[in-house]
Amino acid sequence: MNRILFFLVISLVFLFIDWYVYQAIRTVSRSLSDEAQRIIALAYWGFSALSVGVFLFMQLSPPDYFDRHTRTFLYAGVMIPYFSKVIAVLFIFIDDIARFFRWVVSLFYRPDVREAADDVTRPTMPQTDVISRSDFLMKTALVAGAVPLVSLTWGILSGAHDYRIRRVKLALKNLPSGFEGMRIAQLSDIHSGSFFNKTAVKGGVEMLLSEKPDMVFFTGDLVNNTANEVEDYLPIFRQVKAPLGVYSTLGNHDYGDYVAWPSQQAKQQNLNNLKEAHRLMGWNLLLDENRVFTQNGDKIALIGIENWGAGDRWPKYGNLAKAYAGTEEYPVKLLLSHDPSHWDAQVRTQFPDIDAMFAGHTHGMQFGVEIGDLKWSPSQYVYKQWAGLYRQGEQQLYVNRGFGYLGYPGRVGILPEITVIELVKA
Repeated sequence: MNRILFFLVISLVFLFIDWYVYQAIRTVSRSLSDEAQRIIALAYWGFSALSVGVFLFMQLSPPDYFDRHTRTFLYAGVMIPYFSKVIAVLFIFIDDIARFFRWVVSLFYRPDVREAADDVTRPTMPQTDVISRSDFLMKTALVAGAVPLVSLTWGILSGAHDYRIRRVKLALKNLPSGFEGMRIAQLSDIHSGSFFNKTAVKGGVEMLLSEKPDMVFFTGDLVNNTANEVEDYLPIFRQVKAPLGVYSTLGNHDYGDYVAWPSQQAKQQNLNNLKEAHRLMGWNLLLDENRVFTQNGDKIALIGIENWGAGDRWPKYGNLAKAYAGTEEYPVKLLLSHDPSHWDAQVRTQFPDIDAMFAGHTHGMQFGVEIGDLKWSPSQYVYKQWAGLYRQGEQQLYVNRGFGYLGYPGRVGILPEITVIELVKA
């Protein structure tokens, strides 16, 4: 009962937001004919009623009533418009505050100002060529609300699978000559449970293969929650191959920690199934292990650990000391670790001879701006290292922006990434 009441309250909040935004629509459209205003009102309130109805139905229906893709897109269809309306409400609220203060002032100084304060609600006021402050704010509110509505919708239609190749030269001081120019492709955060366009995913894999990398790294989060999410995509990701192999590790989502399992055995079986999926794809899953590569008599080491994140929020399954053991003698050590916070928290402080770490996890929050040297995302307020190449002393970290997406089924500004890294002598 409390759950039903909670969602009814949320629905009333949505309707209040609708009513508030409608004041701006009514103000902006008041110069139109009565018939046009009625059509606008019917369309607006019809869509609002449909949105609230869909929201309530989704909350009160059984969890398995919709498949995960339908549920995701229904949520997006409801939440994106309301997020946009909240932006509009902020501008409308500014106008209401201004009118309120003008009304207060009129009580003490100029009673005629009180009438002017009500100009928004008086369609019979004489029209002039100069736009009123209220009209300006109302139009600004609608434009401001339209920007996220359009951009977030476009992020689903286009950004979700707009794969970009990012080329990085990784300069390593002790790189043996046998590995000079070696090319590594990195994927991260596939999140196969979110995909809705298999053809586009296949296209992304073909982009990677066209680069003909010598080796491929995958830095975790193959699924959102359960191993069966990747089953339909095994034939596609099985195509990811390289002469020196494909090496992978686990991310925080791969362990099934965000699912209410009927038993610990069921959770463990899910993890076993996920590990089997890596094997079926021909990927070498590194679970606190290392591998040594030899080229023309030269050797370097690759270390891969299970998920390890700083703080209390993220799980610490990995054991870097165990994975590192046996690599001490090699001149270059590369590390696969899903969470970039691991770099500052443990790698730099305890393992200063690990030359480079490859991570993912942040997705760049799937939203931001990257134009030339300008790079901004809300992700930077959560993660010190969130996208691209970072260097501290002789150690480096590369954070991949992710191949897939989670939650919001799209990307705006921070596009899905396939990294091609070339090893060069510093």
